[in-house]
Amino acid sequence: MKIALGVCGGIAAYKSAEIARLLQDRGIRVQVVMTASAQEFVRPLTFAALSGEKVITNMFVAEANAEPNIDSAIEHIAVAQSIDALLVAPATADVIAKFAQGLANDFLTTLYLATTAPVVVAPAMNVNMWDHPATQQNLEVLRKRGVKIVEPGSGYLACGMTGPGRLAESDAIVAATLDALGAAQDLVGETVLITAGPTREKIDPVRYLTNRSSGRMGYALAEAAIRRGARVLLVTGPTALKPPSAAEVTAVESASQMRDAVLRLLPEASVVIKAAAVSDYTISNPPDHKIKRTGPMTLELSPATDILAEIARRKASQIVIGFAAETQDVLENARKKLLAKSLDAIVVNDVSREGIGFDSERNAVTILTADETLNVPEMTKWEVAQCVLDCAVNLRKKLVPTSS
Repeated sequence: MKIALGVCGGIAAYKSAEIARLLQDRGIRVQVVMTASAQEFVRPLTFAALSGEKVITNMFVAEANAEPNIDSAIEHIAVAQSIDALLVAPATADVIAKFAQGLANDFLTTLYLATTAPVVVAPAMNVNMWDHPATQQNLEVLRKRGVKIVEPGSGYLACGMTGPGRLAESDAIVAATLDALGAAQDLVGETVLITAGPTREKIDPVRYLTNRSSGRMGYALAEAAIRRGARVLLVTGPTALKPPSAAEVTAVESASQMRDAVLRLLPEASVVIKAAAVSDYTISNPPDHKIKRTGPMTLELSPATDILAEIARRKASQIVIGFAAETQDVLENARKKLLAKSLDAIVVNDVSREGIGFDSERNAVTILTADETLNVPEMTKWEVAQCVLDCAVNLRKKLVPTSS
């Protein structure tokens, strides 16, 4: 996901840097749009360094001393179409008035009119400006249009007065933005341990046994859990994917290394999701030298460590969700695994189907618990991840009764 962060002029502009960082911690790309007044308080370079994105400061000239061109002239349309939400923090009385009246005389106000994405506005201003009937009327206009207003806090203001007008806390602004993006914060306080990708079992110094897992499902789970507020411990086998920046990553190669990492992290976790495709077999006594090709070769294989079974034996109050890739008797085999390994839920998919599962951005699964069966039709792995996390949240609610 990507949002545009509008920064307006005011002493609270420096807080926008923290907001940008917190959003990035949730795996969200942030492109900053600064008004001319905002640049009097914070330099664009600050946001460019934090976000890794170009900071937009001018309606027509994309870069300092560059000649105007057609691309920069319509950039507000391109940005408007590429973002999933527009957040303005801090929002001044001036910009709020322009939004309400449909005035568009700079990049930010034009972007507001051009986007159909959700809009979140976090005002910050002098108490008298906040209380003025014109400001309150403009805010009411925006509310009726569906703009989410993050109410300012009260206290001592930079102007020396006391009252409402302070920019809301960064966490509250980020939570409102995530809510606008449809990312519920129902995993706040949870530590989710996720395994992802394949494992490799050494045959000799240059060869190994592995499988077709790309790691996409586990990585989608990690990113989705982060956006829903969880601390994520990601134990990953070798993949070509870039892990979410906010995940605490442990890279492993073999099944035994994954076992050691998972059991070490298990006491920290409240939810465990085993999405990795762990090798079922390992090579007995692999040589230290490359095996030369001399004719037919026989490999002696031993069962690899059963990580799920060890988790089941050692778990305390953790929710444990396993994955099963099957090619026949899909539901029957999954139910056996659910019971045999004392899982709270299992996610099973038929990997014999073309176009889903391994080497694909899409999947179709069935989520089994002790008393429920949820058929998840074909969708993106990101959407499947949300369904799996919904299951984890529901299982947690059953274990932790709400107080009356």
